[in-house]
Amino acid sequence: MKFFLTIILLSSTFVLAEPITPIPTNIENIDKNKVKLGSKLFFDPILSKDGTVSCATCHDLNAGGVDGLQFSIGIDGKVGDINSPTVFNAVYNFTQFWNGRARNLQEQAVGPIENHIEMGNTFENLIATLSNTPYKKDFEKIYSDGITKNNITDALAEFGKTLITPNAPFDKYLKGDEYALTKSQKEGYELFKSHGCIACHHGINIGGNLYAKFGVMKDVKSKSLGRYEVTKNELDKYYFKVPTLRNIELTSPYLHDGRITELEEVVKFMSHFQLGKTLTDSDISKIVDFLKSLTGELIRYDQ
Repeated sequence: MKFFLTIILLSSTFVLAEPITPIPTNIENIDKNKVKLGSKLFFDPILSKDGTVSCATCHDLNAGGVDGLQFSIGIDGKVGDINSPTVFNAVYNFTQFWNGRARNLQEQAVGPIENHIEMGNTFENLIATLSNTPYKKDFEKIYSDGITKNNITDALAEFGKTLITPNAPFDKYLKGDEYALTKSQKEGYELFKSHGCIACHHGINIGGNLYAKFGVMKDVKSKSLGRYEVTKNELDKYYFKVPTLRNIELTSPYLHDGRITELEEVVKFMSHFQLGKTLTDSDISKIVDFLKSLTGELIRYDQ
């Protein structure tokens, strides 16, 4: 009898388990000194070749971790060809960048500094520049080998780990607060699951944990080839890392090429091209209401 009761309880737990989990309220095992240094570097345009572009230029921490542009502007007014994703909660992504070319936050930190459109710098030049500033002592206090490429990216990554946005209304709902969501948001979540959005957007970051083809049910034009740019495997063409939906109401424009500016329109677009469905205006409205419940606590950053 006890055996059968155990099976029933386990089965009930499995059925009731949600495909999305709340963000922890804090990050453990963080080196505060590295975080402080990484924060200083994040906001400092000294990282760029001409001293005009910082990480915060494209990732405004007081504006959802993005710059609100379709394509970001780098040194000498150069314009990129991919939409800047939010840096908030990036620590929970299984890879970084839309095409997944970086395995973690430290590898990601290398990209913009060396990219000829973004910061246009070299680490050799950057190390020489930083060595003639108070940063020299800052690094030597933390790292025995001082300023190196590894230590610069390590500090930036350590700061990146702290950029989490816990306690979204939906997180509170998942933790048992039935009043954290409105009736429309609860209905929107159920529609989000029943229509199939949950197939790609699940887990702690409600995305960021798999690659998916852009245009599953119907071909859609894309200049970027996604994962193929890394693997050169024909089967990977137009596969992109699924973006997080956390704080999505703050991160317009949407998709890897920033082609859509309104949340309602991106829900309509994705349901058509990814799910092969035409949703009613009522369903779209409720899903958007649910998406707005994913906005977490955002602190004010002094830049």
